[in-house]
Parts: sequence; C-alpha cells; structure tokens
Amino acid sequence: MHFLTFELDRDYVELNQLLKLTGLCDSGGAGKAIVASGDVSVDGQVELRKTCKIHAGQVVRIEDVEIHVVALDTAND
Repeated sequence: MHFLTFELDRDYVELNQLLKLTGLCDSGGAGKAIVASGDVSVDGQVELRKTCKIHAGQVVRIEDVEIHVVALDTAND
C-alpha cells in the first residue's frame, strides 16, 4: 500500500481532479474514466460520482494507493 497526502488549499476538490493533481492520471478526463470504472473508493465506499466533492479529512483509495486529504496548514504563512 502506498500512502499520499494531499494538502487542500480550498473548501473541496472534485474527485477526478484529485486523481489528476496527485499524478494518478494524466487528465481530468482520465480521472473521470477511472472513477466510472468503480475502482475508486472514498472513506471505504465505492464512489461513482466523477465530480464528487472531496473535503479535508477524507480518504480516497484507488488500487494500492491511499490518498489522505488534509487542510493546508496556513499557520506558517
């Protein structure tokens, strides 16, 4: 299992864009195809909504990769 941490700098990110931003696919369109295949889960549940809003605190899993979404730490800015 591989673990990634994605720092969210806004209220949410769409699921297909998260896959693109983490480098798990080349484009948002490819991300939509991956989600449609049923290979992606959010918080342990299969997610088929391509533009599902992912918020800080959620965990996205695709195959052997787990993405932990965390709020961007702006205290050090």
